[in-house]
Amino acid sequence: MTTLTNLGFPRIGVKRELKRALEAFWSEEASAESLQETAKTLRQRHWTLQRQAGVDVVPCNDFSLYDHVLDTAFLFDAIPDRYRKIVDADPLAGYFALARGTQRDGNDLHALEMTKWFDTNYHYLVPELHAGQEFRLRGDKPVAEFLEAKALGLEARPVLLGPVSFLLLSKTVDGSDRLALLDRLIPVYVELLATLKEAGASWVQIDEPCLVLDQDGDDYAAYRKAYAAFAKGERPKLLLATYFGASGENLELISQLPVDGLHIDLVRAPEQLDSVLDVWPQDRVLSLGIVDGRNVWHADLDAVLTLVKRAHQRMGGENLQLAPSCSLLHVPIDASLETGLPQDLHGWLAFARQKLEELRIVRDVLKGKPAAQTALEQARVRVQSRRTSDKVHRPAVAARVSTLKKDASQRKSAFGVRSQLQQQRLGLPAFPTTTIGSFPQTHEVREARAKYKSGKLGEADYDVFLEAETQRCVRFQEEVGLDVLVHGEFERNDMVEYFGEQLDGFAFTKNGWVQSYGSRCVKPPIIYGDVQRPAPMTVRWSRYAQSLTKRPMKGMLTGPVTVLQWSFVRDDQPRADTCRQIALALRDEVLDLEAAGICVIQIDEPALREGLPLRRTDWRTYLEWAVDCFRITASGVADTTQIHTHMCYSEFNDIIDAVAAMDADVISIETSRSRMELLDAFVKFRYPNQIGPGVYDIHSPRVPEAGEMVELLEKAQSVLSREQLWVNPDCGLKTRGWPETRAALTALVQAAHAMRQKLPSVA
Repeated sequence: MTTLTNLGFPRIGVKRELKRALEAFWSEEASAESLQETAKTLRQRHWTLQRQAGVDVVPCNDFSLYDHVLDTAFLFDAIPDRYRKIVDADPLAGYFALARGTQRDGNDLHALEMTKWFDTNYHYLVPELHAGQEFRLRGDKPVAEFLEAKALGLEARPVLLGPVSFLLLSKTVDGSDRLALLDRLIPVYVELLATLKEAGASWVQIDEPCLVLDQDGDDYAAYRKAYAAFAKGERPKLLLATYFGASGENLELISQLPVDGLHIDLVRAPEQLDSVLDVWPQDRVLSLGIVDGRNVWHADLDAVLTLVKRAHQRMGGENLQLAPSCSLLHVPIDASLETGLPQDLHGWLAFARQKLEELRIVRDVLKGKPAAQTALEQARVRVQSRRTSDKVHRPAVAARVSTLKKDASQRKSAFGVRSQLQQQRLGLPAFPTTTIGSFPQTHEVREARAKYKSGKLGEADYDVFLEAETQRCVRFQEEVGLDVLVHGEFERNDMVEYFGEQLDGFAFTKNGWVQSYGSRCVKPPIIYGDVQRPAPMTVRWSRYAQSLTKRPMKGMLTGPVTVLQWSFVRDDQPRADTCRQIALALRDEVLDLEAAGICVIQIDEPALREGLPLRRTDWRTYLEWAVDCFRITASGVADTTQIHTHMCYSEFNDIIDAVAAMDADVISIETSRSRMELLDAFVKFRYPNQIGPGVYDIHSPRVPEAGEMVELLEKAQSVLSREQLWVNPDCGLKTRGWPETRAALTALVQAAHAMRQKLPSVA
């Protein structure tokens, strides 16, 4: 009989219970015991939900208090020496110190570097390793959670990040070879697998997502060595899980590994099915990822059944498993809670629960159950409704994209000309200071917004509140001494959602939360149709803020690629077409800001790199349209208008040409967590424009001193000229409190002044 399984489930809870429990613990309003009890409740609730949806084998050890890669590093004791003291004294406090940094109890610790999980919107903590790294088991999390599920009478499959992907996703602080540590790591995995078998686990899912990337001979040797060692030890059966793409040329290697099952992603790469069926032994399990674990649309079940029936004919049913394409971590939990959406749009949506129910429909159709035919016909009606809806297709939008002129993506003059004109207009000092955009979203700000949205606070009163917050923010920036100001974004809930709410073609949920990192949750917009801008979106608040000061005020926009990447995107047309629609809508906003007297406009593109295809052969096509969309947004302004952009948590070395091709006058980037390591991209590449390497990590509660920021700026000046350098935080300040914001920005301005004092005096 075909088995229904799942690779992973969202952790945060439908009402963000984990977020609230974490933040209560961090603020010392709740105990560690209370946090762990919430975690246990969520695990058990989610297992029960999956079982009720039809899943035969539920995943376990997919739950995390912060991040599963951090959990893996912690489990194998891959803990940098600077954290040892706090980890040994209090493992939970040490775990969160690795994730967030700390300045408590005599400890002053930076958090681990954070970056995106492949091309998703989830962030993981990058383990720090070194030559001679020792590994050992610390704790028993995978075993304990398996036993917890077993005690509930559930058949559970522990999930482990595989050893080769773990090493490839880590960094070595001394530049040594990560894979050289494999011989030390393998025995710990072997020990863990034996322990899981002893506990009663019949299968373990071992994720090797790097097998969909470009891999070389050293990588292949590492996989062979690791899995040969696993085959010799006592262990449960192993399901090797790949996802986010096709294994491609890695398939030959995969077919030779001594594992008992293989999971493949047939949503991202349906074309790989035949090649997999040609090489995968029929006496081993094949898991088909047939519903999209990364998007919110109901599947075309007829197309799905075509794939499944082809596999069923070759494999039979006993060794066939049906699953989502990847972990459901990347989607909300239950679409049935979205009662406020239009009926047709609601019918197009499938969140985690609905996706698992779709798997059951597919299996029931295979089994010939009469009720399944009714469900299949309902699915067909939903798909056809979406294909023909006039809410989705707007001919005027498509016409505007098709008639776009080539010069729409070109600034009037080269950067050298523009920069002189901008300096004449702005009159900025050396090492000009600014922030990335948002300021603390206090309880009062969030409460006022909630009251306004619920109708408890009238629009006029809400505007008065926002004006007061904006004015306070502007005065604060003047007092601290920043050179280019922002209005604080108190009217904005999220950097994508705020714009999507004002654009045609977007929809929003009430409970559609997904985890970005740790306790940080986002509610991605849903792009269901053609995009256009009915009216200006930001001009009112930028104009008001500029009226309060003589210093330059930045207009703040989210760029088209980031709006695309941080949304659930329609899947019925190429992503590039949707992105160009967004770019044209934002271009209209940029021109309206300029007409309103805003002479500095920031168009954030933190998601540019995360949109890269996983295979290098596909990069060029993506970068061409992504850069073009940014330039369409930015290029209509006069030379005297300064265009900024912002990127965070991105490795720039391999796309530096594309970053330069964006032709932003100023780019600000995250560099403080990596201690300016990201500037390595600029050592050999002569970046032509201006750049603000972040000197303050806003994702950590730790507040750096001015001297530390000066040290970072001096590192930056060893790579870039002082004429290029700006001074700014890594990212927006919405998650920070006002006291730490004041302290950090005061230090930031002091650091800029210290750098100016180092400049040679002009005779």
